[in-house]
Amino acid sequence: MSKGLPKRSEDYSAWYNELVKRADLAENSAVRGCMVIKPYGFSIWEKMQSVLDKMFKDTGHSNAYFPLFIPKSYLSKEASHVEGFAKECAVVTHYRLKNSPDGKGVIVDPEAKLEEELIVRPTSETVIWSTYKNWIQSYRDLPLLVNQWANVVRWEMRTRLFLRTAEFLWQEGHTAHSTSQEAIRETEQMLEIYGNFAEQFMAMPVVKGKKTANERFAGAEDTYCIEALMQDGKALQAGTSHFLGQNFAKAFDVKFANQAGQLDFVWGTSWGVSTRLMGALIMAHSDDEGLVLPPALAPIQVVIVPIFKGKEQLELIREKADVIRKQLLAKGISVKFDDRDTQTPGFKFAEYELKGVPVRLALGARDLENGTIEIARRDTKEKKSFKIEEAVTQVESLLTDIQQNIFNKALKFREENTTKVDSFDEFVKILDTKGGFILAHWDGTSETEEKIKEETKATIRCIPLDAKEEPGKCIYTGKPSTKRVVFARAY
Repeated sequence: MSKGLPKRSEDYSAWYNELVKRADLAENSAVRGCMVIKPYGFSIWEKMQSVLDKMFKDTGHSNAYFPLFIPKSYLSKEASHVEGFAKECAVVTHYRLKNSPDGKGVIVDPEAKLEEELIVRPTSETVIWSTYKNWIQSYRDLPLLVNQWANVVRWEMRTRLFLRTAEFLWQEGHTAHSTSQEAIRETEQMLEIYGNFAEQFMAMPVVKGKKTANERFAGAEDTYCIEALMQDGKALQAGTSHFLGQNFAKAFDVKFANQAGQLDFVWGTSWGVSTRLMGALIMAHSDDEGLVLPPALAPIQVVIVPIFKGKEQLELIREKADVIRKQLLAKGISVKFDDRDTQTPGFKFAEYELKGVPVRLALGARDLENGTIEIARRDTKEKKSFKIEEAVTQVESLLTDIQQNIFNKALKFREENTTKVDSFDEFVKILDTKGGFILAHWDGTSETEEKIKEETKATIRCIPLDAKEEPGKCIYTGKPSTKRVVFARAY
C-alpha cells in the first residue's frame, strides 16, 4: 500500500477526501461537481438501497418512476417551492446541436429552441403532483403511497464527494392522503424508518426532530429530520420527511370526492435520503487507517487471506478455507477468499483494513498443522487464534458484536460532545473550542435564529421530538423559552 492517509486530527477534510478515493468509493468526474461512484462504493449504496426498499414496501409503499425533466411553468405554481430551489436549477433551453461554422466543434442550434424550457429535476414534487391529478378522483384512490429511486440535479457551487454534488442519487417518497392526520402519521412513520435504518444498519445514533420555519423544506408545512454528529464535531442532516399539507394539491388542483361526496384538496407528504448517507457512514466511524464499516452494510463482511508459499500450500489452504466460506455463505454472511499471488499477505491486510472489511481470517500452512485460524476484527484491530472448527461460530458472534460496538462508540462520542449552555458567550466558546451538538434556549423567532447564524455560522439543527419542557431564557435575546433546541455547525 502507498503511504498512510492524512490524520483526521490534523486535516479532517483532506482525510475524508483521500479516504473516499483510496478506499475505491468514488472519484471526481470530468463534469465539475459530479462524481463517479466506483463499484465498491456503489455496492455499499446498493445494500442501503436494498434495506430501505424493503422497509418502504413493508409499510405499503410501491416504487414508480417519473420524468427527469420538469416544465418550467410547474415550478412557478408553488411560490415558496420555486423560491427554495431557483438558484440550484439546471435549465434545458435547446434540443439540438450542429457543427460550428469553422468546422472545429459544435454549437447549440438556435433554431432548436424549446417552446417551454425544462428544469432538470432538483426534486419531483411538481411533476408528481401534476400526475396525481389524473390518478386521484375519490377517497377510494387514497392513500397513494409511492416512492422512486432516482437521480436529481442541484447546481451546487461548493462540492464534496457524497456530501454535496451537483448530481446525486436518492429516493423520494410522495404520498397522498384524505386527511391531515393521516398525512402527519405518514410523515412521522417515515422519520421513524429513517431513524431505525441509521441506528440499526448504519450504527449511527441520530436525533429526531422538527426543523424551524427557516430550515423547513420549500413548500412544506412541517419538516421532520434526523441529525447525526460527525467525528469533527459537525452535524449532518441524514434524512428528512415533510408534511406538505395541501400546498401542492392546491397548486396542481388535486381534489378528491370524500365519503360525503364533497370535493376537497388532497393532503401530501414527501420524504427522502440520498447518497449523502455514504458520507455520513464514512465520517461517523472511520479512522486514520481507513473505513470502518458496520457489518450490516459491508459488501464484504469477511475476507479470508491465505498465507502460502507455492501452489501446493495454496491448494491445501483453499480446501480448508472453502469449507469455512461455504458455511458462512449458508448463514447469509458475505465472504471473499483472496488468493492473489501478486500481493503479499501484509499488503492484503492493509488493503482490507482501508476498505473497512469487518472481519479478516488469516490461514497459513502452520495453522493447518495446528488446526487453528487467526481472526481479526476491523473496529478494534484485535486478533486472536481459534480452532478452525470454531471459526464460523466466532465470526457470527463477532459480526454482531462489531455492529453494536461501532454504534456504542458513536453514541459515546455524541454524548461527550453534546453540551448544554445558558449564555451566548458560552455558546460561542463551545462552538469554537469543542463543537458538537449544543443544547440551548431560543426565543422561537426567525430573526434571532438568523442573527445567531450570521454571527457564528451555527444553525438550529432541529427541535428534538423528545425535548422536555424546561423554562429558560434565549441565549441571544434573553426572552423566555420553554425548551432547548439543538445548535451546531453543519455540512
